[in-house]
Amino acid sequence: MKIRYMLLHAYGMGGTIRTVVNQANAMAEAGHDVEIVSTVRRRTKPQFDIDKRVRVSALVDQRDGVASDSLARKVWRRARGKIVPYGEFAAEYFTERVEGAVMDYVSSLSDGILVTTRPALNLISARRGGKGVIRVAQEHMNLAAYHPAVREQIARHYGVFDAIAVLTETSRNEYHALLHDPPIVRIPNAVHMGHREHSDQSNPVVIAAGRLVPQKGYDMLLDAFAKVSDRFPEWRLRIFGTGPSKDRLQQRLESHDLGDRMRLMGRSDRIHEELAQSSIYALSSRIEGLPMAMIEAMGHALALAAFDCPTGPADLLTPGKDGLLVPPRDVDALAEALARLMGDRELRLRLGAAAAETAHNYTPEVVMPMWEDLFASLTAGRPVDSRARR
Repeated sequence: MKIRYMLLHAYGMGGTIRTVVNQANAMAEAGHDVEIVSTVRRRTKPQFDIDKRVRVSALVDQRDGVASDSLARKVWRRARGKIVPYGEFAAEYFTERVEGAVMDYVSSLSDGILVTTRPALNLISARRGGKGVIRVAQEHMNLAAYHPAVREQIARHYGVFDAIAVLTETSRNEYHALLHDPPIVRIPNAVHMGHREHSDQSNPVVIAAGRLVPQKGYDMLLDAFAKVSDRFPEWRLRIFGTGPSKDRLQQRLESHDLGDRMRLMGRSDRIHEELAQSSIYALSSRIEGLPMAMIEAMGHALALAAFDCPTGPADLLTPGKDGLLVPPRDVDALAEALARLMGDRELRLRLGAAAAETAHNYTPEVVMPMWEDLFASLTAGRPVDSRARR
């Protein structure tokens, strides 16, 4: 099969980029003709390893580029495109030039499968996609997280897709309530679990990892850890990642006056070692799609404490079996969940072992056949039963 994956910025960092690159690599390994198409290019080399059999191309080269996010927004306001709605998280990328390049590309296709990976690209594919190409919209965020203008456009235009792929059963139900024509399938992201060192639950470290952005709720995590720090003075909190909220989070961290016990660690190329040397993984997100870093932590047999935010955590965990879930944005409840885990190594070992078992449901060996089955059905013109992929 000929499969094209279209990303906003295939040369950047982020969970969507990583998971789509993993999909492309797996499909190339299975013998398919695979290409990754990057809407824009702002770096010379990709940040993730891409299989040599996967072709990589870019529509708009911006390596001389956009100097800052604020400049990008100013450029977008002056020369915005016509399809991507205000409120799409990456709307400022889609100037008239960029949007036009995507429209020209998708309208030129006449064969194979085109997988677009965010609402902006999905909407352009829906409205300008060429005849003969099979179009699959891949959604990495829950529907309720989108701006109302984006949801309105999704309701209006997504009905033309051959299939819509979402990450969780919760998201599948949301899209089924909104759309009636295309099949909506739940296929989670895949995470490699080979050779994962399991935590022995001996190091008093709470770890979190992800972009330093408001969505991840690290402000609440800092507050939660600080609330129980006096009861567990040997424990430390380590948050890995970079992003625009760094300075605000550092100020909040320093306001708690816990010295080295709470730290923003920046980016690490040894994150798997850091996970294995920790004991608790904390997920404090306000919203999620499918929290990949959390699945990575499960693969290392960490005990989990998470907000039951929309969506993802409740789709992954069985509370009390392989993790602890608390009400979303309830800092006191998160603090008590952390305290419960900090004070009970046997509980951490039991939950961590169960989490490692659950994580195997998200390995490529389980997930990639779902994609191959979907693509084979669409290519052959067979009906796709969305209920079979829960």
